[in-house]
Amino acid sequence: MEAVLAKYENQFSELLEDLPDADEPVWILGECYNVKTKKSELLSDVRSRLWFTYRKKFSPIGGTGPSSDAGWGCMLRCGQMILAQALVCRHLGRDWRWDPEKHQPKEYHRILSCFLDKKDSCYSIHQMAQMGVGEGKSVGEWYGPNTVAQVLKKLALFDDWNTLAVYVSMDNTVVIEDIKKQCQQPGRESKPRAGPCVRGEVSVSGQSCSEAQERALHLQSQSLDWRPLLLVIPLRMGINSINPVYIQAFKECFKMPQSCGVLGGKPNLAYYFIGYIDDELIYLDPHTTQQAVDTESGSAVDDQSYHCQRTPHRMKITSLDPSVALGFFCKSEEDFDSWCDLVQQELLKKRNLRMFELVEKHPSHWPPFVPPTKPEVQTTGAEFIESPDKLFESEEEFEILNV
Repeated sequence: MEAVLAKYENQFSELLEDLPDADEPVWILGECYNVKTKKSELLSDVRSRLWFTYRKKFSPIGGTGPSSDAGWGCMLRCGQMILAQALVCRHLGRDWRWDPEKHQPKEYHRILSCFLDKKDSCYSIHQMAQMGVGEGKSVGEWYGPNTVAQVLKKLALFDDWNTLAVYVSMDNTVVIEDIKKQCQQPGRESKPRAGPCVRGEVSVSGQSCSEAQERALHLQSQSLDWRPLLLVIPLRMGINSINPVYIQAFKECFKMPQSCGVLGGKPNLAYYFIGYIDDELIYLDPHTTQQAVDTESGSAVDDQSYHCQRTPHRMKITSLDPSVALGFFCKSEEDFDSWCDLVQQELLKKRNLRMFELVEKHPSHWPPFVPPTKPEVQTTGAEFIESPDKLFESEEEFEILNV
């Protein structure tokens, strides 16, 4: 049924292919574009996002399971896309653009290798489907936004290269204290403590003693390394359809520099939403079945099929299923603090009915928060790897990818 609906949806979207020549700005993951003057830049931005779709003829999941995810893996593919966007921002930056005519940095190929349809790729369809068993989902069963977020959170624990902290909020509440506990790690080098200060003294650097003390305290506070954060906020913005009272706040999320997109869609049809224009959402559609890419030879991956090189799909915001998951990426603690300020200003203070709550302290009636750690025993049957480094026999293979 999903395949039939997806085929109809794709045919219908053809009618909406061309972006409207309108004065309304287009927002794509925190970037603003004018269609009349910046259309090529807009399309380049969309084309640069990693696009994961259904694949066929990959090695059977679990050895005896399905060799294609067509008809059931769309939300898993959207989960891959939102995570890939976080990794691109982490290693390449939001301004990075993909150009098929140019060589890409090795970090790009390394990111892509994390998602290849192989059992030993850390975010492959194989790993995600088998990790989903621990979330009560059989291999081949359809996922919702919250379930795929939980799967990403668990898989990230086995990824030592990206060292990404995935925080999934619960009960529509984001707890600042818990996020900082999860993201802050002891630094490799201890910073100097601020010594006693006598009023009027001047330090060797020419600063007043109080200024030098303040700087030392600041350095001390920076002695905790911040793990880059993918913040996922599962929400239900209505009963059977999105409540119109949430629409403006929902659109504001795409304006934030930390925006990493939204998981959602329609019943049993998942899309990866990356922006909006006026009253239409812009999304990448995973409902295209492509041949699995053969990577056994060790040569560079043909990445053409991992970028959507067509005008992006659009749909009316009012057609959105109310069950979604917002995604945000914060590379540093300052980035996260800035996001908190934006949420307070743009989402909480201006709205009578809030999409979610942002609180400073862990609620006293909740169970204690324990940051997730990599389990000593692998419980789902998935063959995890400790690091994407192990996908390559040697560093020379990374260099091959850049030739």
